[in-house]
Amino acid sequence: MIRLPATLAAWGTPAFADRLQQELAGLGAAALPLQQGLVSGSYVHGDDLGVMLLAVSEAPETIRAKVGVFYQGVIAGCSCADDPTPVDTTTEYCELQLEIDRESAETRIILLPN
Repeated sequence: MIRLPATLAAWGTPAFADRLQQELAGLGAAALPLQQGLVSGSYVHGDDLGVMLLAVSEAPETIRAKVGVFYQGVIAGCSCADDPTPVDTTTEYCELQLEIDRESAETRIILLPN
């Protein structure tokens, strides 16, 4: 389970958005459902994530945050020995819904449909 303790600790302060962005980016691409969010690429490339807070709300037991994530996807050729197409990357974007437990900082992450 993913935990975002620094984000939870910053809830209600001006630092909340920055902490959320830092913690999510620090998790890396493998910890997030980015592969399922690909539109142009074949697979996620690297851990260079750009995270943008889009909306936030609170409930008695959770903090809900909607974030946009920019990342790189690879557009691969056929991988044949004589394939002239170089491996290229493209910028991908998806939106995630985060549900952060207010007690434990355990976070459920849901890929939102485009």
